[in-house]
Amino acid sequence: MVTKVQQEIALQQIMSHIGGVKKDMVILEKSEFSALRAENEKIKLELQQLKKQVMDEVTKLRTDNKLDLNLEKSRVKELHAQQDRAVTQTDRKIDTEVAGLKTMLESHKLDNIKYLAGSVFTCLTVALGFYRLWM
Repeated sequence: MVTKVQQEIALQQIMSHIGGVKKDMVILEKSEFSALRAENEKIKLELQQLKKQVMDEVTKLRTDNKLDLNLEKSRVKELHAQQDRAVTQTDRKIDTEVAGLKTMLESHKLDNIKYLAGSVFTCLTVALGFYRLWM
């Protein structure tokens, strides 16, 4: 049989053993919690770095796109100005040709009037000559 003193000693030994196990469990939990916290912080830092990289890439792409758009816009403006100059030059050339043709038309018209007047006076002279001869 077990005496009361032995039971109390056994109980105290068991309680101290349970207390040691509890301490070990608390230490283990704290170390696991610390490890999880450290891993969580590490993952947060990696996430922030990735977020920063993504934002940098987005900014770079936006800047590149703006640059491309501005270059394309200036190229289109240059092309438009070039075509505008070509159209203006063609208009001037057409105006010059039209003015030359009008001058030539007036010249031919004047020549035709001269020849017509000469022909009329010649016919009139011949008619007067015949009239005089027969009268």
